[in-house]
Amino acid sequence: MAVKLYNIGVNYNKANVKIRSDFSLSIEKQQNLLLEAKAKGIEGIIVVSTCNRTEITGFANHPFELIKFLCDNSNGTVEDFVKYATIYKGNEAVQHLFEIASGLKSQILGDYEIIGQLKKAYLLAQKLKTTNTYLEKLMSLVLQASKKVKNQTVISSGTTTVAYAATQYIVNTSPDYNENKILIYGLGKIGTNTCKNILKYNVNNSIHIINRTHYKSVDFSKTHKNTIAKKIENLDTEIKDADILIVSTGAESPTITLANIPKDKKLLILDLSIPRNVSSDVLNNKNVSLVNVDELSLITDKTLSDRKKEIPKVQAIITTYREEFNQWLEHREFMPAVNELKKALLSIQNSNIKYHKKKITNLNEEHAEIISSKMIEKITAQFVKHLKNDKTSVNQSIDVVGKIFNNH
Repeated sequence: MAVKLYNIGVNYNKANVKIRSDFSLSIEKQQNLLLEAKAKGIEGIIVVSTCNRTEITGFANHPFELIKFLCDNSNGTVEDFVKYATIYKGNEAVQHLFEIASGLKSQILGDYEIIGQLKKAYLLAQKLKTTNTYLEKLMSLVLQASKKVKNQTVISSGTTTVAYAATQYIVNTSPDYNENKILIYGLGKIGTNTCKNILKYNVNNSIHIINRTHYKSVDFSKTHKNTIAKKIENLDTEIKDADILIVSTGAESPTITLANIPKDKKLLILDLSIPRNVSSDVLNNKNVSLVNVDELSLITDKTLSDRKKEIPKVQAIITTYREEFNQWLEHREFMPAVNELKKALLSIQNSNIKYHKKKITNLNEEHAEIISSKMIEKITAQFVKHLKNDKTSVNQSIDVVGKIFNNH
């Protein structure tokens, strides 16, 4: 069975927060998966895990090889994978990567958070030596295309990230949000961006922040007015005083449960985490409202209509880089036959120049080499054209070259 490129995984299109949480992979689990795949002979594999998707791109005889790696290293099951997953093969997998990196397959069209996550996934694979020449070239062009899309289109204009959506939800559903006491628990990228967004709207000084690493929240509060750093030991007390709780701790299991919330406490909780950091049992308290990232993604911005107009431009850029990748693949495919022909022709060139140098007095060896090299270039170019047009088997061509020039 031939080895093929596959992309397998779950994403927001078919899988809800719970399913995505089950298949989510921490950095440690990503490393384990890559090393396990490498040990079992997989040549070329990259894994990315974000709040919206967990996907593996790699070479395998059958996609189930990659699916097994995913299920073995996560809490996901094969049964759920069959129900909620996507599988892309060959050219479809290549196109999928280009569209992800260009913001076309973000949960919010044009959201560019994914590109940073893709870069990290690629760097991790390089560090662990689980990439190959194919994936190196592909990822290089994918990142180049993404940069060009970012610079030459307005697909990511305006602000419609999850952090922005969380802020809009608070503004739209809490008329007295400027009077509300807001607690942000977790200062990862999303938590930090959410806090910054809220500060643009919130004019009071009641935004309290808690992070497991306390100095991080202290440093943040020093550079952002109207924020107060609190220690994690005071989490329950801070929740008791808060009107709105925003959770983005990046933990692998819930960090907020029903036990953290007073029985009669009216509280709006926004869980921006994948896996979910707020246990569903908090809803047993009728005074609690819980909103997750899928619900927040339904909040649209007027800039989305403008972004959709940019899709043809983005696709055109992708097509350009796809064509470059295809040309590179063709060149790689033909190189064994071309090199064999060149080797034979250079051998003829060298032997004939030596022969005629003995026969012809004052032969200009340099001129003879230049003229014959030009002929070799033209013959080689015609040979490549023949391979492309007739789609001749490379292996057959190598055999033919060998037979023709074996006794030159």
